[in-house]
Amino acid sequence: MRRVWIVLALILVLCWPAFVSARTADQSGGELHFCLRGEPKTFNPLLVEEDASETIRYLTGGVLIRLNRQTQALEPGLAVSWKVSPNGRTIKFHLRSGLHFSDGTPFTSEDVAYTMKALMDRQLHSPTGDSFRSGEGQVIVQTPSADSVAVTFPAPVAGLERLFDQVAILSAHSPKKEMAVLGPFYIADYAPGSSVLLRRNSNYWKKDKGGKPLPYLDSIRLDIQRNRDIELLRFRRGEIHLINILDAEYFDRLQKETPAVAHDAGPGLDSEQLWFNQVPTAPVAENKKAWFRSTEFRKAISMAINRADLSRIVFGGHAQPAFGPVSPANHFWFNSALPVPQYDSAAALRLLAQAGFRFEGGTLRDSSGNRVEFTVITNSGNKSREQMVAMIQQDLLQIGVKVNLVTLDFPSLIERITRTYDYEACLLGLVNTDLDPNSQMNVWLSSAENHQWNPKQSKPTTAWEAELDRLMRAQASATSDKKRKADWDRVQLIVSEQQPFVYLVNKNSMSAISPAVVGSAPSVLDPHAFWNAEVLRLGPDPAPRAQK
Repeated sequence: MRRVWIVLALILVLCWPAFVSARTADQSGGELHFCLRGEPKTFNPLLVEEDASETIRYLTGGVLIRLNRQTQALEPGLAVSWKVSPNGRTIKFHLRSGLHFSDGTPFTSEDVAYTMKALMDRQLHSPTGDSFRSGEGQVIVQTPSADSVAVTFPAPVAGLERLFDQVAILSAHSPKKEMAVLGPFYIADYAPGSSVLLRRNSNYWKKDKGGKPLPYLDSIRLDIQRNRDIELLRFRRGEIHLINILDAEYFDRLQKETPAVAHDAGPGLDSEQLWFNQVPTAPVAENKKAWFRSTEFRKAISMAINRADLSRIVFGGHAQPAFGPVSPANHFWFNSALPVPQYDSAAALRLLAQAGFRFEGGTLRDSSGNRVEFTVITNSGNKSREQMVAMIQQDLLQIGVKVNLVTLDFPSLIERITRTYDYEACLLGLVNTDLDPNSQMNVWLSSAENHQWNPKQSKPTTAWEAELDRLMRAQASATSDKKRKADWDRVQLIVSEQQPFVYLVNKNSMSAISPAVVGSAPSVLDPHAFWNAEVLRLGPDPAPRAQK
């Protein structure tokens, strides 16, 4: 997972009623049509931290190196070739020449230098930039020629080349700034609360094997749609062509109706988790802050949640109990020695008793007699998350804990968890876009933006967070995969012991793709359904048809 991001953005809107007519299967063109599940927070690719903005960055951003979502191999992008120095600190790129941004501005090494300097500027607070931070000091960028560039980091960065898949190159000279792009599509129109229209970038550098310019599609229309029932209805009607992430309930429905359109790529990397707000300045009652800071409290809550039931009931068996920050589907980096998550209410109560809590008359109270009760926020319109909270409510009642649920639209949710910190607990998911541990630097470094339970710390608040900082920087600077694996295994163990995130389930990678979409190849890695958008095209049958 190269980057980990907090996910799901949702604002209910009026969607476009139909898409542009598809052409025959042997022709290029047409307009691919699907939905974003929320308002894009930014169009600046360096500031992306949620799913809607990431979708746009993926479709518009030109990167030096691209991770193939199907083979999981690195492929040349804007760079023809690259080489990492033996000490892991410097990467040299040989760039493609004669390329232009979507507005016609020439692409040179100056643009790479400009992008890297902006990316690593701490004042920008780039979540992507956090992945490259393996040590203190300045990043040095050298441009010996228009088609060559060398980037030197203050300390070794393990898996360095893989991180560039997330770095969309900005223009140093275009007056359009980040709106000038090098990817297959560019942003042509944005109607806040309604849609984003992407058009074919005629300056895109790639061609197919026959020498035909890519992408094939003329445009992509992204409706902003939070309601998944409406999204599914529109897919059935043929008004949209794909659903990138399909919940288990909807997958089962589609599989019964039209098996050909429902795709399960198998166990995925994405997780669902619960966390408690530990920000010292948060407007939360002091007694609750004390609970949330208690390792015993967090571990007891984790033990009292029946993950197997969540996987079976909420996700219809299309999920598995989660161990921690790495899915078992990530075969190399997963720590197979981690203890299996246990559902044990009695053991949870014993642990709470050790921490000074009392279970009296079916109610849990702290040492001061306060009833243990907290509110979980999650995004509105997400039925699976609402179901998860409902089941967690029942589980925690067994240990006397009362759980309340508040659903919020995504902008309000983001405001609370990243700015005002006006919440007690949150249930959300993380989208994992790479297998490498460096992708999680922006979660586990205590100073990082997505260190969600207590982000942007000037220094680690706890000894175990300081140890996570040390281990993350150590693995990021090691040149041996064996050493990195040992450090990352230790990170996973500490997370299991401390439970800053109560990991719940890892979901299967499921998507829905219309037969009208030619060239689709669903992937475990996100974006599952449109990772190869540049070679997708629309065939003669624009509407998926249910079997009778």
